[in-house]
Amino acid sequence: MHFLNNLRNAKGRTKCGSIEKVRGGTVIITIRTMDIEDFEKVYDLWIHTEGMGLNTTDDSREGIAKYLLRNPKTCFVAEDNGKLVGVIMSGHDGRRGFIHHTTVRKEYRGQGIGKKLVDSAMTALEAEGIHKVALVAFEKNISGNAFWEKAGFTVRDDLVYRNKNIHQLTRIDLI
Repeated sequence: MHFLNNLRNAKGRTKCGSIEKVRGGTVIITIRTMDIEDFEKVYDLWIHTEGMGLNTTDDSREGIAKYLLRNPKTCFVAEDNGKLVGVIMSGHDGRRGFIHHTTVRKEYRGQGIGKKLVDSAMTALEAEGIHKVALVAFEKNISGNAFWEKAGFTVRDDLVYRNKNIHQLTRIDLI
């Protein structure tokens, strides 16, 4: 594998690395920062990912634009020759990092793409002074939980996760 670090492309996106794989020839998976121009492809990937939970407010184009404005250097996509094959949304509140809506297209899993997305997010969060990262995965999401376990994220059974909507949200369950 060959990784490139912190190169900027013509659109000002940070190219964090690439993963070279031989699959009937050399295929280069590029990891770069996400921007709102990626939304339609990212959303399409999310709605076709088993175990993903979305809502119509926070996960709308406007909601994601707001998140990216607040976290411009910590969200990443993976591309195979321009085809979006993976995404990780990560950000922080100045004290704790959070990871949301991470996925890799099913036919691309097991190639290290998810790991590289997580590594990119963790490196970006660390560069912003963040030392601990949390995430939430649905209990029913067996493959997602197996991925996070392998990535070194532990289950905290000493906590109770609580949630309250400020406004009524419409939830889209893709489980």
